[in-house]
Amino acid sequence: MDELGARAAALVARRPRDARLRRVGTSRAGTPLWLLSVGHGTRQVLVVAGPHANEPVGGATALRLAERALADPRLTEGADATWNLLLCLDPDGSRRNEAWLSGPYTLGQYFRHFFRPGFLEQPEWLPEGADGATLPETRALLDLQDELRPFLQCSLHGVDVGGAFVELTRELPGLAQRVAHTAARLGIPRELGPYDTLYWPALGPAVYRIPPPRRGGLAAAITEAAVESTWFHPHSYGTVTAVVEAPMWGVAAVEDATRPADADAMLRTISRTLRRDTGLLEGILARVRPSLGASPDVACLLAPVDDYLLVGPGLADSWDPDVYDAGARPLPPLDTARLTALRLAGRRVALRTAGLLHQLVSASGHDPCGVQPELDRLLDEWCADYREGCGARWIPVARQVEYQARVVLASFELAGRHAPVRSRSGESGWGSEATVPMHLE
Repeated sequence: MDELGARAAALVARRPRDARLRRVGTSRAGTPLWLLSVGHGTRQVLVVAGPHANEPVGGATALRLAERALADPRLTEGADATWNLLLCLDPDGSRRNEAWLSGPYTLGQYFRHFFRPGFLEQPEWLPEGADGATLPETRALLDLQDELRPFLQCSLHGVDVGGAFVELTRELPGLAQRVAHTAARLGIPRELGPYDTLYWPALGPAVYRIPPPRRGGLAAAITEAAVESTWFHPHSYGTVTAVVEAPMWGVAAVEDATRPADADAMLRTISRTLRRDTGLLEGILARVRPSLGASPDVACLLAPVDDYLLVGPGLADSWDPDVYDAGARPLPPLDTARLTALRLAGRRVALRTAGLLHQLVSASGHDPCGVQPELDRLLDEWCADYREGCGARWIPVARQVEYQARVVLASFELAGRHAPVRSRSGESGWGSEATVPMHLE
């Protein structure tokens, strides 16, 4: 986190006429929220890095975009554009992931030190609407959106295990082809059926349309993301939001469009595995919860554990052909890519929960219930399933960053063709693999 701010400040010192750095808010723990701006155009681009605490690649991508905007005047003066790069939306949560950020980049290291706050503490979501938003990080982002009224907003996310994909609030014709070309050049698999877009319309391979926000229960919000969010907040300004997902560990089968011999049998196995894993973890939590105490740190770790244990059984039921109501909400056609994505998602829920429980027990300094060896065994077993069973392979950070930056630049070009223009007076119109620290790789 400190490295991002220092590098941004050094960039501004090198190019003070073209780049500015300002504090646009403060986190719950008092950490500054820094906005790096490049260019002096009237058409605003907003790039949001670090909206999820466990997805650090966006910070490096933001810095790379700043360097490119400074090096290529076609991205600034030539397009009458200003690039506004929010270096990290959740700096407090990001600090909790620093134990794995320095490497080694193994699945076991990642999940044992994984942190992501509970759903209600994630700053992009607006469960009570914009007027009811209370997190200071959320309020800072909403204020920034209202100030800038960007024609393009890019939210930089990371997939821990899977493939690359993009979610859009409005179609950008041609983006799917750009994503395919970039992913192929960099050797990054595209995710052709992510579980969180299971019921969303596809705009092209690995590009999906985010449905309009609606009110819904917590479980639906966590699993479908079709709730009020900062993705849609600037929609009335003509903003198109692109959520750009870049994988850390790639799995080739997420872009396999072949049809399996027995999709229902695979769904039953995936659902049964998730129910079994959730049950094991519920039992472990029941044993350790009485000894955990009620400190803020414990509460911070318990919130996401409770969220994952809440959604796990519901996910399993929604995928199980013997349980879900196909007449009420049929599953889309299931090819190998989509079934692989569901398998990865089920395993992800279990691994994240196990990692958080592992931290809870480790932080207490003692293990009166003797669950640490059991959690270590489960983490090792489930990570091995990702590696050997699913073929998960680490993607070097440089390639993650380059993929994400290229997709943002493609979105900028495509969105700019019909982007709202802010006049100088402010009125709006329409116009034309050695292990090194991740931030240094």
